[in-house]
Amino acid sequence: MQALGKHLLVELHGCDPDALKSIDLIREAMVTAAKIANATIIGVSFHEFSPFGISGVVVIAESHLSIHTWPEYRYAAVDIFTCGDQLKPEVAVDYITLQLKSKNVSVVEVRRGLIGKNVGRLPHKIGSSEEKAHADKELSLAY
Repeated sequence: MQALGKHLLVELHGCDPDALKSIDLIREAMVTAAKIANATIIGVSFHEFSPFGISGVVVIAESHLSIHTWPEYRYAAVDIFTCGDQLKPEVAVDYITLQLKSKNVSVVEVRRGLIGKNVGRLPHKIGSSEEKAHADKELSLAY
């Protein structure tokens, strides 16, 4: 089976609580992580909760990176969902882990958009009518 996307579910325990409270640090870490993973950033939105905790998302052409922090538990949950062959989401995980000084990291990979094994290589961005016709043909073989 082929997958259209890779979704990394990242558990960061034992993080620096001051880092988890800093919206500027969190935003910078997530944006830089997207850039060094070779993503195309489309939008950025972060929110700081009272008394503390941050949620945010970096929307990328290839999907998204999101984070939710719980400083009181020294914990952050990070999702990195990507599609295409050019991105390196593991590089983003490593960078975020370093910035938050996590002592215990767990990563679960979920393959999203499973397509039948008889389908040829499908482009993630279809431009020409010829590419669309090829994709339609390949999908009709799978389903």
